[in-house]
Formats: sequence, structure tokens, C-alpha cells
Amino acid sequence: MKQRKLKKLASIFLASSVLVGALAGCGTSTSGGNSVSDDSDTIKIGANLELSGNVASYGSSIGDGATLAVEEINAKGGINGKKIELIKVDNKSENSEATSAAIRLAEKEKVVAMIGPATSGNTVATVSIAEKYKVPVVTASGTAPNVTENKDGKINDYAFRTCFIDPFQGTVAANFATGELGAKNVAIYADNASDYAKGLAASFKETILANGGKVVAEEAYVAKDVDFKATLTKIKSANPDFVFIPGYYEEVGLIVKQARELGITVPLMGADGWDSPTLVDLAGGDALNNTYITNHYSSEDPDATIQEFVKAFKAKYNEAPNAFHALGYDTVYFLKDAIERSGDTITSVGIKNALAETKDLSLITGTFTVDKKHNPVKSATVLEFKNGSQVFNSKVNP
Repeated sequence: MKQRKLKKLASIFLASSVLVGALAGCGTSTSGGNSVSDDSDTIKIGANLELSGNVASYGSSIGDGATLAVEEINAKGGINGKKIELIKVDNKSENSEATSAAIRLAEKEKVVAMIGPATSGNTVATVSIAEKYKVPVVTASGTAPNVTENKDGKINDYAFRTCFIDPFQGTVAANFATGELGAKNVAIYADNASDYAKGLAASFKETILANGGKVVAEEAYVAKDVDFKATLTKIKSANPDFVFIPGYYEEVGLIVKQARELGITVPLMGADGWDSPTLVDLAGGDALNNTYITNHYSSEDPDATIQEFVKAFKAKYNEAPNAFHALGYDTVYFLKDAIERSGDTITSVGIKNALAETKDLSLITGTFTVDKKHNPVKSATVLEFKNGSQVFNSKVNP
């Protein structure tokens, strides 16, 4: 009887120990965030990126830009004498993988900040993890408003971005269409399963109508579609003088190619989702003539700081940096600035507070101040494709 009782007590003690251990293992993260100890030589920053899958071009570019920034900072002594350790995790361009990657970075790797996924959808999937573990996530290119602000107006305390938001891009595109190109009757062809595309389409339409223009056709496609000719034929029959195509490069490349094959010769325009070398491979240089995008920066911008960055990037990667490269680079320097202002003890909570207080920070993609919704107020660039290359057109201030 005593032996059985002792076994029972031992089982209870063991179960209690396991429970306490589990709580202790995650307690630091869920209650007070992560921190860098005084005796540590490194500051861990996570990078939850699309390194494979449908939009690998975006994540890989952000990762390359971030790597260059980390190498520069470390070569100059790091931050407060500590070197940055960039921990990259592939989210495979999937929401569920992005969530798993965020948990790993916050809980296992104990990072004090995360560079978030490239797409808005994947970033939104990580926000609840950032909030739970009190570790800020900064997306370089997640432009949908709901990354930082929920539908009920609540701001996600631990979510930030270095890119401008979709409504601004849609407004810039519409003003460019009516003001610079003289468009009056426009068509919209958007991915109806993408928050990114729907947000851009909504702000574009609103501004077109406010400018006195008319939307003569609105059509939709779904990601991973490959044949767009039937819908493009409908758009052509509406006789638009401009077509707005918010979406990602994999579908857009085929849409542009097929539109030109059907004889749609009017200007086509999109946003930063077009920005990938793969777009030119899919569409062809000739088909992309007379197309435009809103973007975060141009490697052809004559600004001296931008050209210094372009030179450094070319020296490392032997290619000109695109906007995703620049945004990845800027995101690391955005975090560096916040870490330096966050206090003597580096904590994820302190970094979050410093990110929210950022003012007049000069980076490659512009000088910005973080607004109350955790969005940077910054300029946009309009680029034109000529024979497969992006050419700087103009810069638009907010």
C-alpha cells in the first residue's frame, strides 16, 4: 500500500515538474518578451522569409538586402559592441509555415525582433505570434493595411513595416493614370483572393472616380491561374484606355503577355508586386513596353545615398538592387536605429517602443516617420518598363 502511494506521489511530482518546466520554457517570451544578456556578444534578429515557393523572388531579395546591411553594421563594430546574428527561416510562401517560423524564432531562437514575411497574407499570419511573445515583427513589403491595424481599428502593437501601404500606392497609380497619361476610361483586373490586390484595386477605383474618370470594366482572376485570355477579351471589348493590374509577378507576367497577344496595346500598370526579374522572363521585354508600376525606390534615382547603396550591392551580388533588396536593407537599419534608442538593456519590448517613436529616419527608400498606425510616411516612385528594364519616371510625395 505504501509503495503504491509513493508511486502515485512520484507521478504527481513528475507531472508537476514537467508542467512547471513547460511554463518556464515559454514564460519569458509570453510575459516579458526576449532580451539580450549583458554578457552576450550577439543580437539575434530573425528573418521569416519566402525563400522558396510561389513568391520566393521577394523573400530572397529581402534576405539579400538584409544580409548586406548586417555585414556593414558588423564590420563597423555592430550595435553597442554586439554583432547582429541574422537567423533566416524559410516560410515556403505559405501562411502556416510563416506562423511556424515565427514561433520558432520567438520561442526557440529567442530573437529580439523579426523581419517579417514579404507578402501581406504571410505577415498577417505572424502578427498574433509577435503579440503573444512580445517580439516586434517588421515586414519590408507587406503593404496591406490590416498588417498593423485590425478591422475594428485596433493597432497591432508589435507589427510594423518599412514600406508604404496599398491605399497610397493605389492613389498614386490612379493620379498617374489620369494626370500623366490622360486616362479617362479604365479597367481593373485584380486577384480576388488577395488582400493586397483588393486593397490596391479599391483605392485605385476610388481615386479614379474622384478624378472624374470612369471604370468601364472590373474583372478578377485567382492566384496560380495560367490562362487569362477569356477575361482579357472581355476587358478589350470594353475599350479601356488604361488597365490597372494589381497582383504578383507570377500571374501578372502571363497576363501582360497574353494581353499584348490579344491586341491590348493601352498602358498597363501595377504596383510593387510586379517587381521581380521573373516578370520579364514571363512577359517578355517587348510586351512590358508601355507598362508602369508604383514602387518604393529606383536604382536609377540620382540621389547620392541611393547610388552608394547600389554600388555596394553590385559589389557583393553583381547585380543592380531592386526595391525588395532596398527594403530588406532598410529594415535592418530601421531595427538598428530602434535598438540603439531602446536603452542600455536590449529587450524586444524596448525595441517595439523605439520603433513606434521613429522620426525623420533617412534610409535608402526614403526619409520617414512612423505614424500612429505603425506605417512609415514616405514617398513613392513611379517606374516605367522599357525593353525589359525598369526606368525611373518620377517620385511622388505623400
